[in-house]
Amino acid sequence: MPLQTPDDDRRPADSAADRLDDELLGLDPTDPEVRAFAEHLERQQRVQPSYTVEGYITGMGDFAASANRLGGHRKLMASLLALLILLGVIVAAWDALVYVVTTFTK
Repeated sequence: MPLQTPDDDRRPADSAADRLDDELLGLDPTDPEVRAFAEHLERQQRVQPSYTVEGYITGMGDFAASANRLGGHRKLMASLLALLILLGVIVAAWDALVYVVTTFTK
């Protein structure tokens, strides 16, 4: 029977806690600014496929969350960008619908 070491019973550590311990050594972990910076580091180092639908949706979710954290004219510009994207989708859908209707009515 092999001897157990204290490391055998360890659970996997939380990645945010590891990042806080490793990269922000010496800072107060209860400070809200340190926590926000640790979350920022986690978002920057997160690897996710951007070529899938889930990746695109996650990217848009990250964009929306960052736009909500902004204030003033930056939030207004992010909202304007989102509206322009939606306008582009609506125009493209309308053009496709008109093309389909005119093609089948001839």
